[in-house]
Amino acid sequence: MCAPASSLKSKNNDASLKAAAVFFSFTTLGLLIVTISLATSGKNTSATTSETAAATAVDYSSSKTSSAFFASDDANVCAGAKLAFDNQLCADLEVPGPQAGGNVTKGYVGGMTVDVVPNTKPYYQSSMCPVNVHWHLGAEHYSYGEFDENGNGPHGNIPRPDWAARDLAESGEEVQDGFRCHHYDVSDPKFTTPYDWKHCKGMEVGETYEVHWPHSAAGACGTVNQYQTPFYDGVFCNLDMDAFSTLAAQDIANAVGVHGQVFTIVNDESYFYPDMMRGMIIDEEMGMGQDIAYYTGSTTGETRSNEICSMYSPITWQVDRKCHMISASSFDKLCYDMMMQRDDMSDDLHAHGSRELVKDDLVANNQARKNVRRA
Repeated sequence: MCAPASSLKSKNNDASLKAAAVFFSFTTLGLLIVTISLATSGKNTSATTSETAAATAVDYSSSKTSSAFFASDDANVCAGAKLAFDNQLCADLEVPGPQAGGNVTKGYVGGMTVDVVPNTKPYYQSSMCPVNVHWHLGAEHYSYGEFDENGNGPHGNIPRPDWAARDLAESGEEVQDGFRCHHYDVSDPKFTTPYDWKHCKGMEVGETYEVHWPHSAAGACGTVNQYQTPFYDGVFCNLDMDAFSTLAAQDIANAVGVHGQVFTIVNDESYFYPDMMRGMIIDEEMGMGQDIAYYTGSTTGETRSNEICSMYSPITWQVDRKCHMISASSFDKLCYDMMMQRDDMSDDLHAHGSRELVKDDLVANNQARKNVRRA
């Protein structure tokens, strides 16, 4: 007996619907798999992009070797321009010049009486330009609550000097001295995840570094020879000994200065800044370069101490009192930019040693009363 035509039609419809349902199920599952795959791929791509953000997408290193701009060392007019003033025993100097780095905590006043004042204007307003950038392991300066003996890093901190407990001139608060920032958190992966460094040497995520940008009105400002290693070549590029000998101490402090800014390195691209070559990062919204200490001091580095004085003094120091986080890729981009300069800056692609904190009696008493930078 044959089934009714309507029944056969209904069964055929049911079969078609089941087939369609199976088809759409497999199609949906396939789309889901593709979506998950793309999302995972995108995440991995993002992570890879994060790690190679420091100008590695286009690498011009090979172009530099064949460029006419770098063909002759004679083209670098600043090479060898450094005026040599050897370090001296502080005790042998009748009146040593004021030294750096010192305490930059708000309210601190040094113990050396001087008649020179720091240049408190933005350096470009005094026809000065950055002639170098380099950095030191840990903070050479001291700012209570920012980079001090209570900070931390992957290898801990250094103890304060025994002599370094003192009163602030304005608040009577005891101040102690140290070298690491307070940001480091071993439980937070941005402080502990290694970064694949391409250009900087010996750097470490989570560590504190103090960056210095020496500026000079005698630099080769606005030319291809502006940035130099050692930085002395840049500082003295257009200043010979005869001209230098005519300058008074105030003339030098007005024409030579250093930006100092302290950072903790993180492996987090939300802290990426693309141009660390040109000087202290100044950003009101981020609170960077806003609370500045101004004083006159000297060159720094581990060859100087509280017994061995630098003779490159007095120069102006403008130091950011705050410690900031910055991405590792920002530093790696900086090192790449340094490698692209006419002069060979390879000796500054790593952290330099830090000078011990300068004693009160070697720190100038001319700390300026400007606290917040507006320009």
